[in-house]
Amino acid sequence: MTRVCFQLRVKPELLDEYLARHSPVWPEMLAEIAAAGRRNYSLFLGDGGQLIGYYETDDDAAAQAYLAASPVAARWEAQMARFFVGLEGRPDQAATPLTEIFHLHDQLAAAAASDHEGTDR
Repeated sequence: MTRVCFQLRVKPELLDEYLARHSPVWPEMLAEIAAAGRRNYSLFLGDGGQLIGYYETDDDAAAQAYLAASPVAARWEAQMARFFVGLEGRPDQAATPLTEIFHLHDQLAAAAASDHEGTDR
């Protein structure tokens, strides 16, 4: 499983409309996101329009390809593109990915495995 986090910036003057577009998202777009294999998908909005997105997937390249070929996703992203600062291309494809540097579960599992190895000797 891959965890993906990305960052975009929403134009401050369009924040209210951006929020309205997500309350709710089109049902057919929600279905496409799920069909692409993305799950546990969230968006978080910070000061100044900073937008952080997060999702999990088994194959991010396949999920990206599925959405890139989806007419529903193309329509959604065409309507959403104007909301973002300095973005060229489809928002879903052009968002800036963030590098994961810490994940609690992974580190707990590694620590448990290390502790277990120490007791086997």
